[in-house]
Amino acid sequence: MVLVTGGTGLVGAHLLLHLIENEQNVRAIYRNQTNIQKTKSVFELYKKADLFDKINWLEADILDVPSLETAFINVDYVYHCAALISFDPKDEEALRKTNIEGTANMVNFSIAKGIKKFCYVSSIAALGDLAQHEVSITEETDWNPEKPHSDYAISKYGAEMEVWRGLQEGLDVIIVNPGVILGPIPTTKIFDEGSNELYRKVANGLPFYTLGSTGVITVNDVVKIMLELMKRDIKNERFTLIADNIVFRDLLNTIADTLKVKRPSIHAKPLFMNFLWIADLIFSTLFFQKRRFTKATAKASYSTSLYANEKIKTALGTVFLDVHQYIKDTSKL
Repeated sequence: MVLVTGGTGLVGAHLLLHLIENEQNVRAIYRNQTNIQKTKSVFELYKKADLFDKINWLEADILDVPSLETAFINVDYVYHCAALISFDPKDEEALRKTNIEGTANMVNFSIAKGIKKFCYVSSIAALGDLAQHEVSITEETDWNPEKPHSDYAISKYGAEMEVWRGLQEGLDVIIVNPGVILGPIPTTKIFDEGSNELYRKVANGLPFYTLGSTGVITVNDVVKIMLELMKRDIKNERFTLIADNIVFRDLLNTIADTLKVKRPSIHAKPLFMNFLWIADLIFSTLFFQKRRFTKATAKASYSTSLYANEKIKTALGTVFLDVHQYIKDTSKL
């Protein structure tokens, strides 16, 4: 049996669909019954609603050890997709607890129960920091603790350390580090995470663009690569998953054109982005609001770091979906 955490999220829902399509016996854990509807909506989106009932759903929490005891019964393989995503400094404790402690729990149970292989979904945020002589960030780029990192990045890096600890204790593992994960545009109505927030902002008339860039990949590619890595005799490795490094302006323009709305037209330079996060800090402090734009977000918006995907292409011969075409095609689902 295959155990999936985070099955009510964008990646987890697509993973469950692909696993069921491949006739796998799947158990997915959930915390809130209403969230299961999100996954069902994904199955319906792809006209695969008849497969949804083949999922063995179990109420459990990666932070609740007793509930995990039941979740791991008769399990052979684990896909750990559950995570908290936030760039609000106020969520530091929650990020560390969910992403590090929760992953530690999953690793501990996997060791104790003799799991055959464990796949962890990390992030490019947990990759290293470029040295002066380096051009692109790879799986071997060193993490520099002296450089500033978001609380989210630190929590994902800490979670990876728990997975590598599992390796040292005899667990076969795979870590994938996806970039910005793009889902189908219709899932904007289902999920609040990742690319869907970007889709919504553009749909609502986002006026600004930046000339920073980041690594981007479709959710379909992420899931297919995870399945292939788990199936093959590849273990104890990490892989950066990006289809391409894309300038934010170009990505936003593609989304705007697909949604038939106005393109962002104002170039937000680094000085302006830094002003925004400071203004947001003041506003959120005065009115007790959740942070919408942070220093880490501002920095990421104008960063031009390049991510390399040669390792996964060499390992699997992966041919990635074109991100721009994917956005256009999935808008018709």
